[in-house]
Amino acid sequence: MISVGDKAPDFTLADQDGKERKLSEFRDKNVVLAFYPFDFSPVCTVEFGCFEDDLPKLNDLNAQVLGISVDSKYSHKEFAQKLGLNFPLLSDFGKEVCSLYGTLRKEGFSERAYFIIDAEGIVRFKYLMPTPGERLENEQLIEGLNKL
Repeated sequence: MISVGDKAPDFTLADQDGKERKLSEFRDKNVVLAFYPFDFSPVCTVEFGCFEDDLPKLNDLNAQVLGISVDSKYSHKEFAQKLGLNFPLLSDFGKEVCSLYGTLRKEGFSERAYFIIDAEGIVRFKYLMPTPGERLENEQLIEGLNKL
């Protein structure tokens, strides 16, 4: 399991457009990895709509949001289009990255979890939600980014 202070392991996953994306391609930015259970679920829909609404604030903090779930890139594409998302949703269909980051539930989907990785690739914040029906408010993530 990944802990605060660890170097974030690199990975490659397809985004909603089928483009292979590596975590390391965002090394010059602060990255918010937002693991989530499912596209189109009520909490995930609100959560990712809020990420989109707060993109200007996040951009001002040199932050890149990357959503990750075990849903397919096809599901991600529909979800991103429905919400008008302008950031990558990464498909961990094989569940390797969720396993690596310690977010995979025994039921086969990801916990809702947040990692902030600084521009040098070090994990600076980590929070796993105790239940899938809860989420962090973006202000808590923005507060974490402000400390970098």
